[in-house]
Amino acid sequence: MKKVSVIIAAAGEGKRFGSAKQFAKLKGRPVLDWALETFDSHVKVTDIILVVKEDWLREKYMRRFPKLSAVVHGGERRQDSVMAGFNQVVPRKNTIVLVHDGVRPLVGKDLITRVIEAAEKNGAAIPGIPFEDTIKHIKEEKVLRTLDRKALLRIQTPQGFSYDILEEALTQAKKDNFYGTDEASLVERLGKEVYVVEGDTRNIKITSPEDIQIAESLVAD
Repeated sequence: MKKVSVIIAAAGEGKRFGSAKQFAKLKGRPVLDWALETFDSHVKVTDIILVVKEDWLREKYMRRFPKLSAVVHGGERRQDSVMAGFNQVVPRKNTIVLVHDGVRPLVGKDLITRVIEAAEKNGAAIPGIPFEDTIKHIKEEKVLRTLDRKALLRIQTPQGFSYDILEEALTQAKKDNFYGTDEASLVERLGKEVYVVEGDTRNIKITSPEDIQIAESLVAD
């Protein structure tokens, strides 16, 4: 079986949220724990690296999740945290690395499988979901044009890459002092192709207290 390492980035401080979003309670459990449990029980996942700011959590989480191989201290920015996690990945032949936001608690196993399989085949894969609303490009409060929403997607995590591709992308970004909005943007700037798989509307990102309520309603469904 190919090695699939998962980096879960959960070092954010949640300033806009009012506290660290990854530890907000969702149905009585921390948001982060939901994602950890799903990856830990996924048959294709070999090991998990958790990136947090709270060093005291290491022992707590290492005891609870068998596939958790390392808990490391996060960096100043998300990309720094991902690099810290990536440095803990022990590569084997054909290693796939997934990067997931710790504040996406409802990631599904089917989505994880789709990303892994696409990354194995193509080297880089991300999940995306289409826009339902009309999208307009604006400047200084004026509409410049209406965009073709069929050519636009909302991108989620996990994002999956071959070890070599992600290593090159992270290394080059650090060398250039470039910070992207996601790992795929780092791969794109190398001129490499990134493939898209079907995302999941349930795989929401917790960014506000209202999102907790939405997530709870999705769990209830």
